[in-house]
Amino acid sequence: MSKTEIDLLTAEFFDAFDNRGGKTPDVDRIRRLVVPGGVIVMTGPDFTVYTVDEFIEPRRRVLTEGRLVEFSEWETSERTEIVGDIASRFGEYRKSGILDGEPFEGGGTKTIQFVRTPEGWRIAAFAWYDQP
Repeated sequence: MSKTEIDLLTAEFFDAFDNRGGKTPDVDRIRRLVVPGGVIVMTGPDFTVYTVDEFIEPRRRVLTEGRLVEFSEWETSERTEIVGDIASRFGEYRKSGILDGEPFEGGGTKTIQFVRTPEGWRIAAFAWYDQP
């Protein structure tokens, strides 16, 4: 059951940014998916470490103010290892949308660290690398 729960949690994480067809992205759900104090890291081009709120707010703006539309990202492959109440996932992903009127596609790698809490599995940390 743990792998299924982690798969669902990961899919819910990716879905939080989806604004295709005029859908309102639910980036606030990240606060529920990530443990308090969780760490988020972007490796490049500008290495940045975020708190959950620092990560959410700029994404909310770009996804709701019209700059980035028809956006989605999805996992294309993954490896998940679960040991007791901790798990690690290493996955490839793709993304597409229209940014400032220009269609784009991209992808990269995300690593997500999970912990089992009294409320179920949650994300403790994640980092990503966008392929140039």
